[in-house]
Amino acid sequence: KRENTNESMAPFQGPIKTVVFFFAMEAEATPFIQALGLIKDEPSKLPGPIPAVSFSGDYEGLKVHVVWNGKDPLFGVDNVGTVPASLTSYLAIQALHPDIVISAGTAGGFKSKTAAIGDVFLGTHVVNHDRRIPIPGFDAYGIGRQLCLPTPQLRAALGLKEGVISSGNSLDYTDSCLKIMEAEGVAIKEMESAAIAWSCRLFVDASGTTPLPLICIKAVTDIVDGGRPTHEEFLENLSTAAKSLQTTLPLVLKFIVGKALTEL
Repeated sequence: KRENTNESMAPFQGPIKTVVFFFAMEAEATPFIQALGLIKDEPSKLPGPIPAVSFSGDYEGLKVHVVWNGKDPLFGVDNVGTVPASLTSYLAIQALHPDIVISAGTAGGFKSKTAAIGDVFLGTHVVNHDRRIPIPGFDAYGIGRQLCLPTPQLRAALGLKEGVISSGNSLDYTDSCLKIMEAEGVAIKEMESAAIAWSCRLFVDASGTTPLPLICIKAVTDIVDGGRPTHEEFLENLSTAAKSLQTTLPLVLKFIVGKALTEL
């Protein structure tokens, strides 16, 4: 198992044994949980009072955990955004000791980067588009560019698109956000992956430089540069994107079985 930066371990080698999937929305997570026959962890494997919920089971020899951020106890809606994503992912990684982390869900896509409704993208990098800190050093920290695990064989086998994924805490965006996304070559806009990547970066191998591997898999609900109001298009296409996601995720899991990180 990997530990945090205070107790780093030897580099992970051999076939992947444990996978954790993170979802922000219950509607994204539930069909996958049901398809795999995962069981809700009771008592929870995650420390309280965090509202996140975890489900566990086995898939062809893999230990599989699905973690959903849960609902906000005050507002009664899914805990979307970077704050719950970073807290949930940090505590879940610490508790579940995955060999690889997968940030899965729905997102907006740029038609200028070939995105269409229902397309599924793999992330190449993650960035933040709403952390604007125009001070030397802090500017790069604000963007927070971080590599995802390269998965060329997985991409080729499933015929997935790929691109840069950007996270922010609003469903819409400002002109300043758009300038950052254009400058970073963003293909997919969502609300959690960069925060999960930050948590993964805290769990490194003995070299102190290799973070816990992260794969981001996002299905497109709306076209960011398409001219329609984001919230309308998101709600209209959530079902279509969720179906694409649920078709793809079991194939991803099946591809991972018996493979090492370098074989993805």
